[in-house]
Amino acid sequence: MTAYGKESTGNPMLDTVITGLRSGDNVVWQVDELSDYISFAKAFVHESAGAGKRIVYLRFADHPEIVKPEGNMKIYRLNPTKGFETFTTQVHRIIEREGKSVHYVFDSLSHLLQEWATDLMVGNFFKVTCPYLFELDTIAYFALLRNAHSFETIARIRETTQLLLDVYDIEGKIYIHPLKVWNRYSSTMFLPHSVKDGSIEPITSSTEAAALFSHLPGMGISKAERSIDYWDRLFLEAERLLLSEHSEKEESEMLLKLCRLIISKDEKMLAIAQEYFSLRDILDIKRRLIGSGFIGGKAVGMLLARKILEKKDPDYWRTALEPHDSFYIGSDVFYTYIVQNGSWQKRMLQRKDENYFALARDLQEDMLKGKFPHDIREQFMQMLEYFGQSPVIVRSSSLLEDSFGSAFAGKYDSLFCVNQGSPAARYEEFENALRQVYASAMSEDALVYRKKRGLDKSDEQMAALVMRVSGDNRNKYFFPLIGGVGFSYNSYVWNKDIHPGAGMVRIVFGLGTRSVNRTEGDYPRVCSLSDPMLQPFESAEDQKRYSQHYVDALDLGNNSFVCMPLNNIAAMDTGVDMGIVGRPDHETNRRIRELGIKNQQAWNLTFEKLFFDLGFVPAMKKLLSTIEGVYRYPVDVEFTVNLNQRNEITINLLQCRPLQTKGETAKVEMPENIPDEDVFISSKGRFMGGNASFSVSRVVYIDPMGYSKLPEAQKYAVARLIGEINRQIGDGRGETAMLISPGRIGTSTPSLGLPVSFSEVGNFAVMCEISCPEKGMAPDLSFGSHFFQDLVEADIFYMALFMGEKDVKLREEYLNEAKNILERLVPSGSKFADTVKVFDTGGKLLLKSDIETQKLVCYKVNG
Repeated sequence: MTAYGKESTGNPMLDTVITGLRSGDNVVWQVDELSDYISFAKAFVHESAGAGKRIVYLRFADHPEIVKPEGNMKIYRLNPTKGFETFTTQVHRIIEREGKSVHYVFDSLSHLLQEWATDLMVGNFFKVTCPYLFELDTIAYFALLRNAHSFETIARIRETTQLLLDVYDIEGKIYIHPLKVWNRYSSTMFLPHSVKDGSIEPITSSTEAAALFSHLPGMGISKAERSIDYWDRLFLEAERLLLSEHSEKEESEMLLKLCRLIISKDEKMLAIAQEYFSLRDILDIKRRLIGSGFIGGKAVGMLLARKILEKKDPDYWRTALEPHDSFYIGSDVFYTYIVQNGSWQKRMLQRKDENYFALARDLQEDMLKGKFPHDIREQFMQMLEYFGQSPVIVRSSSLLEDSFGSAFAGKYDSLFCVNQGSPAARYEEFENALRQVYASAMSEDALVYRKKRGLDKSDEQMAALVMRVSGDNRNKYFFPLIGGVGFSYNSYVWNKDIHPGAGMVRIVFGLGTRSVNRTEGDYPRVCSLSDPMLQPFESAEDQKRYSQHYVDALDLGNNSFVCMPLNNIAAMDTGVDMGIVGRPDHETNRRIRELGIKNQQAWNLTFEKLFFDLGFVPAMKKLLSTIEGVYRYPVDVEFTVNLNQRNEITINLLQCRPLQTKGETAKVEMPENIPDEDVFISSKGRFMGGNASFSVSRVVYIDPMGYSKLPEAQKYAVARLIGEINRQIGDGRGETAMLISPGRIGTSTPSLGLPVSFSEVGNFAVMCEISCPEKGMAPDLSFGSHFFQDLVEADIFYMALFMGEKDVKLREEYLNEAKNILERLVPSGSKFADTVKVFDTGGKLLLKSDIETQKLVCYKVNG
């Protein structure tokens, strides 16, 4: 103990200088050499051990150990390579577990730069850890290497810590200069002090002080290297390397180093990036990067796919590929936003299993209201000045997104900024869009998705991709000619003549939003690239009914995203040759004229001219097969198509990710001559899930007529009831359950189907959508949509039954004969027992499907 009744540093003379240590103190030592920190840390630990204090040493750097075990000491070995959030969470849980009045020694914070490469995250770590230690009345020692950090980072640490002490070693002489000693004062406290023969004396003479500082290396606030982040210094070093004589090995090593900081940690992605990105490419990415950190999976996938195409066939893709014009908001900005808006502690609590869902909504609200740092806001403004009044889209690009094994399709938000109006209004629109993208990281669907894939403990920083929207001004609207998604492998064929390896696309006229979402009353054009005109529907009437009737566009006059009837857009002077995308619907146009309706033209969107006259199909085959060949894995792309001045198509590749697929699997022997009374379901085509053979242990059936009679509020209640049944299926019981529901599962309009989120149905093994023509409910064969991707990743078999068609059978007698166990499963749902029927099959219901014959049957088996 010191003479001041406080804690001791282990050095009585230093205690005199700073009037001792107090509970809650965080002590930061800024040193030239780690040995200087070690000497003071050893004295502190020796004193603490003698006083019987609990001591914790946090070991995470590859430098020599700071202190050796002494007294009541615990040593925790941590790995910062797992990322800022995981590392910080581990530290906070140690602090929480150890409790109050502990004495801590940390390895050098400067060594975190080796893994995180950015001062920003070192400052963030200290800013969220220091107050937590203070609350628990601990005393903690930290070290920073002088000149390793920017002035801004040191300023953030100075602002947060209680003590900041400079230590200089000049020609073997040690000097201590207290820069901050919180809540205490003496007349000589903030003078430099010389350490000599066990004494510490203040330097009061101006002559002596001036002589001292004149010998200090790197002093002076104008030193250029100190004013920039360690991150920027790395990229400046790379620039200098390219401008100087250097070996191929040096460039390759620098490329890998920067790829690990900005592209990915995933070894598969890194291998492809090293092969196709040059060091100049990475520096070009850096020039369009706001903040620091990774650019995220969506940005990486887009850039890498483009580089693959350009390198494989530069002559072709130089004209066929529309240049991208994008900026990237680094993943570090996301965490800094959370830290600076005071939400980090809540973030730490949310990561605990018991708070995983409960605190997510609060965090979402915080993210929607936060403020960005001034320097980041300035960069946002410069970016928007660059784009002018061109529409942009702010897209999620998280660390885990679009990776091998986890697509996160539709789980995070992407928002259009129409970008019209005054600079202030455009800036506000952009910031709100980015806040919403950040907040989507805490959406229920995203949380469920991460948890089901064991990613809930992983670092999931949200980077963002800001892209110029592809398209053109068309009257007062803005949209591309075509938007769509493409798949290099079509694992969900609907006809025996389709070749899965040729791939498929799902396209729409206008913005591509309608190609990735299950849109109400609307159907994108699904095209097998092996046979473009082959559709999942047989009759001409069905092909007309299940086609696109609305167009998504940006309304430049009203600064809004709009959904316009196709007939209205077709009648406008948009400059679009509608013959490229369809054929006039002469019958409907005749009725329009007879009724005297103005400003409408009816078209059937067949896309024949696009497929056969403009080279779209061979271009997409080439694009998909080329990227798949490099990935050695099927891929999923998002794209737009426009026409250049020569009336040739140009493809804008917006996104590329590994495609999760289900292969055809082994051929299934389909049963013959099943008695009619044993057939529960039979169909031909319109199923997704490949060759299948498995038993169904539970069936959940929603009666179409009963459901259609319910008020809207009760339809939502049925959806929540299905969610509760779904949770019980996923409760470790191993059921193989089938959901049979009228219309669309996952619609936002209850009159069209069941308004559930995917997280409320994701534990079912089979989903069956059935039509109810009398009530306007029909399945959506959404090959290629986000819903489709969810089905694939969750390994869910899907079928659509259009009642009344030949080859389609659903034996309702089987449902009526079975005992409804709904009340036993969910007692509160008993009021819906006439509409929702749940029964166990005892394992006597078998589902089989065969891709080659396109047959599907679900039937009772004996025994």
